[in-house]
Amino acid sequence: MSWVILVIAGVLEAVWATALGKSDGFSRLWPTLVFVIALILSMIGLAVAMRTIPTGTAYAVWVGIGAALTVAWAMVFGGEDISVVKVLLIIGLVGCVVGLKLVDGGH
Repeated sequence: MSWVILVIAGVLEAVWATALGKSDGFSRLWPTLVFVIALILSMIGLAVAMRTIPTGTAYAVWVGIGAALTVAWAMVFGGEDISVVKVLLIIGLVGCVVGLKLVDGGH
């Protein structure tokens, strides 16, 4: 269950990172509210997952999921340039996250 919570927390990291960018320095209400709510829920999820997943592994997976989804979202919807190199690097990042899960032993 901790891994499911960690994945959800990682998705929420991408939500708050994207909302932060859209908040225009916290001057826009709705993106700012989405940022605050997603940030709180993401941190709670990370903290809960770290009860049973080692801190380094949990943090790396959380950041990896958040970073990969944030960049992918920006490339598809946010006007960020798409390149073969960026896509390959995101795939590599996701592969590393999966690898951390696979070597996590009894968790």
